[in-house]
Amino acid sequence: MACVLVLSALVLLGVRDGVGSTECRRERLPSSALYTGPYFDATMPTNVTAQLGTHAFLPCIIQQLDDKSVSWVRNRDSHILTVDRYTFIADERFQCFHVDNSETWTLQIKYVQTRDAGLYECQISTEPKICHIVTLNVIVPRVAIVGGERDLHVNAGSTVTIQCVISRSIEQPAFVFWHHDGRLVMSPAGGRHRTAVERTGADTTVSTLVISRVRRADSGNYTCQPSNLPHATVLLHVLNGEHHAAMQDGVSAGHPAGHPGHLWLLCVGLSLLGAITDALVTQPRPARGVDVT
Repeated sequence: MACVLVLSALVLLGVRDGVGSTECRRERLPSSALYTGPYFDATMPTNVTAQLGTHAFLPCIIQQLDDKSVSWVRNRDSHILTVDRYTFIADERFQCFHVDNSETWTLQIKYVQTRDAGLYECQISTEPKICHIVTLNVIVPRVAIVGGERDLHVNAGSTVTIQCVISRSIEQPAFVFWHHDGRLVMSPAGGRHRTAVERTGADTTVSTLVISRVRRADSGNYTCQPSNLPHATVLLHVLNGEHHAAMQDGVSAGHPAGHPGHLWLLCVGLSLLGAITDALVTQPRPARGVDVT
């Protein structure tokens, strides 16, 4: 019986194989006080904004619906998503909610993706059909390691602080995980690893990873992974103090800053050679024909 009712609704809507006509009249208010047919509530939103990975809710409020059907249609491909409470798309993220004796038919889109952005039509099966269009905007937050470097060089035994900033986010992530070479970083009480998450602004969340007394084994890739969002990675190099200073100054330890070690030695050698040559040239010679014995 349910199948018969659904098929009947599809016939009324002009739906075939999940694709229907989006040709409809954008009507909201009745033309007169005596109007008895269905119409859209004027207070309905025309724009809905959702963050990547969250759930979007597109409401459609209809007065005097009577025995008419309500469908949600995706505008970009004219695909029928739902008819009344039935779903007509293989993507299980789409669902329509309706509470008995209420006037609201809400399209839910779970785990919103960037491709979901666009126009959606709430249609009533009148003749001709009337519709209300809602625009879904999808915000994609930015996830980045502070400093932006791909490599981080630190001395063994020091304390390292790595910060991950999630910006342009209208919702704080449910969680932010840190991974070291693919393994989840744990922060037990008294351990060397500590993590913290803080909402620092209306659209910004900062996750901080602190590693105390770093060891060579702590070297590797550290990845910040917020829930349902892109990730950011930094490569940590744990070095001894001498090698680290050489990498920072561009010279070998023990040589003057700004001169590579071999060039400095070459300069000293040339100076000594010049001094010896000058001494040999200026040494006095005995007069010719004079017996010096």
